[in-house]
Parts: sequence; C-alpha cells; structure tokens
Amino acid sequence: MSLSPTQCQQARLAKDPRYDGLFFTAVKTTGIYCRSVCPAPAPKEVNVEYYRTAIEAAQAGYRPCLRCRPDSAPGSPAWLGTGATVQRALSLLDEGALMSQSTEYLAARLGVSDRYLRQLVTQATGLSPKAYSLYQQCLMAKKLLHETRLPVTEVAFASGFHSVRRFNDCFQKQFSLSPSQLRKQGRAEQGAGQGIRLQLAYRPPYDWRQVQGFYAARLIPGLEWQTENSYGRTFYSRTGDATGHYQGHFTATHCPEKCCFDVDIQIDNLSGLIPVIRNIRRCLDLDADSERIANAICQATLSMPASQPDAGIRLPGIWSPFEAGMRAVLGQQVSVKAARNLVEKLVTLNPDSGEDLKYFPTPAQVLEMDLQQLGMPQKRRETLKNLAGFAQTHPLGMDAPEKEMLALPGIGPWTVHYMRMRGHSDPDIFLSGDLGVKKALAALEKPVHETAAAPWRSYLTLYLWSLL
Repeated sequence: MSLSPTQCQQARLAKDPRYDGLFFTAVKTTGIYCRSVCPAPAPKEVNVEYYRTAIEAAQAGYRPCLRCRPDSAPGSPAWLGTGATVQRALSLLDEGALMSQSTEYLAARLGVSDRYLRQLVTQATGLSPKAYSLYQQCLMAKKLLHETRLPVTEVAFASGFHSVRRFNDCFQKQFSLSPSQLRKQGRAEQGAGQGIRLQLAYRPPYDWRQVQGFYAARLIPGLEWQTENSYGRTFYSRTGDATGHYQGHFTATHCPEKCCFDVDIQIDNLSGLIPVIRNIRRCLDLDADSERIANAICQATLSMPASQPDAGIRLPGIWSPFEAGMRAVLGQQVSVKAARNLVEKLVTLNPDSGEDLKYFPTPAQVLEMDLQQLGMPQKRRETLKNLAGFAQTHPLGMDAPEKEMLALPGIGPWTVHYMRMRGHSDPDIFLSGDLGVKKALAALEKPVHETAAAPWRSYLTLYLWSLL
C-alpha cells in the first residue's frame, strides 16, 4: 500500500488503528520510530519521516518506541506487488526458517541459487537474509520480554538463539538496550509448561462473527473449542529432529476494544513458540488489510461500498496444509456437516488423542490407520492414504509440487486449491468449481467479475459462501 506523507500525517494525528502496521513514524529528535497509534504526544511534522516497514526504520538508525512497541503491530502487506519468490522467502524467514537451517537450504527449497536469494532479500529489505532473520528474532524476543514472565534465558531460546551471549549481543546492537534493562523489574518468572499470554493485534474492522461462525460449522470437539468471544485448538509438530518436536494448545480471546486477541498458549518446547505464534496469526488472519479487500470484493460484485456486507471479512485458516488437504478430501461431494463428522472420526482414531484433548493425526499415523470405520467410498479412503504417503515424502509448503499432487488418484484442482486457500491462507484462490460458489453466483442478479478481486479472490470465495 502506497501512502503519501499527507495520508500518513493524518493517520498518525488521528491515531487511526486502521493504519496500524501500514507505515511507521520515525522521530528525528528522539531517534525512535512508532506505530500510527502511539499514545505519546504527536511530534511536529517537520521532525518526522515515514517508513513502510519497521525494518526500514531500524535500518535508518531508529530504535523502536517502548510505549507503542512496533513489535506488536499487525503485519504489513508491504511485500505485495513484489515477486512471488521474494514474498515466499520473506514469509519463510518470518516463520524462522533460518533458526535451524542455512541460507543455502532455504535457497534450494525456493528453487533459486544462494546468491540470487541474497540479492532478492537485500533488494526488498536492505538486509541479508540472515540479518533480516535476526532482526525478526529480536522483535519476537522484545515482545516476549514485554508481555511474558519467561526468564531471559528461555526468551533467548524461544526466539531462536542457541546462545544467551549471542542473544544479548544481538539484542543490544539492535535496540541499544540489554534484555534485562528492557524487562520491567518485579515480575515473577514463568517457565515452559506454564501458560504464556500474549496480545496479537489486528487492523480493524474485524468481523469476529464471520470467523466464529465459520469455525463453529466445522468445529471438531477436543481438537478445537469455542465460546462467544474465543477460539482455541491443539497443535503439534513432528518435523526434523527432537528439538523441533512440540505440542500444546492455545485459546485466543477477542478484545474488540483493544483491536487484538489475548492469546493463552501452553507448549512443551519453547523452540516451537515462534512458528506457533505465526500460525495463530495466520489462522485468525490478523494481518489482512480489510478495507482494501472489501473494496476489491465491491469491484468484483459491482456493489456499492456503502452497502457492502463484508467489512472486516477474514480468511479462517486450518493449522497445517496436511490437515487442510485431509479435510478437503473428506469434504468431497458431501455437506459441511457430513464432512465434520468424518473429520471427527478420523481424529478419534489417532492414538495420541485423549478424552479431553485430541490431536489431528500425522501422515505416518494415517498410513497405519484402519479407515474402514469412515463411512465413505473405498476409493476416497485410498485417496486419504495416497495424500498421507505423499505428505511423508514431500513437504506440503507453498512450494509443494502441484502437478505431482494432481497426479494422485482422487486429488483434483478443487482439493489442491482448498488446501492452499485454508492450509496456507493463500489470499488469491477462487474456487470456481465449488458447488456452493456456483449456487451463490446463480442466485446473484449481477455477474461477478472474479478477476477484479485479485489478489484477494479467496475472500471473494468466502463472501459468496456467506450468501448461501
């Protein structure tokens, strides 16, 4: 989003939360940079300059404000419009890809050379991939220091640092403060296994009723839970060696007056905290720019902005691409209710599921299951096994080979696109072959020009489903 200095000035003076995270204000006289909603008295315009991202402000020599805490701002869609490779690279870096892997490994995963990857990231951010990753790790550490009671040592490891000394040096270099100086005195310490509470902000409007209703229609008891103002679920990871294994659960409570969710996390291995937080943000779609998305839907449906029923629409995600793929197969040619019942039976078959907390099975567990208990055609059971076998040997990331997936018996374009839309939160998937979409299109008086909604056609799909 390209904002003029005048627009930025108006937004920061109004402390408008709709612009939170879309730009950052750097104050020349103090050497700090702030969010548009910073509660501090607004500086004179002659003393400020504006940056698209926090990392650009940091590169210019500014330190983050300790009052508004830019590390807590909603994610910025600043990278939209850049190449697909650099978007994917920055997304993986934000998820902590270099915390356990090398730049060479990341480049190979993206299908480019190490040198080209460095060039792309440097052009986009002004930093090398490793420097960009370290800055994101320090921002996460700063958030944990502010909002949790974790000991500094555990904050270091939770933020992806393997050495406390390295963590202290990097943190001091980035913020001109040591971790212990930043932390408020008098806080009791909490360790892994105890609850961690964080605030995850979003840009309003946020249609919580839409998100809540979508999850409620597909909710699996024990795997997920919900109240009038909260959503929670279990999670796990069994990738890589034992250091990358973790499991736990979270509950996110909506706080509309603060434009955020209060998130309580239970996790047995703090090395998984960063990917868990990133995934919660993705599943709740906290970084979406609702205003631009709503305008795009209006253009596609030829409706007037004043009458738009989709203000604050969000794309509810599924925790993993594998789970999304399995849910898609179980949902083929059946109702949402029937699909939910099948998913519930599959989760119950998981030996790791207990009476209270249940976990979605891994690909290896699905391959070992007797699926005869699932009331569905034998060919569809075989499709579940085929997808599980494929997932064991092929990571189902955004870079997963789509052609190879489509070659699997029983896997068609709808299944792959649904997996990408909800398992990856790809914003630009239009399920033109979906029965619900077809019914909604037939009921509309005006034609829908789906290309006009790009790059947010996934939200157009959700909007059409909401009309049924």
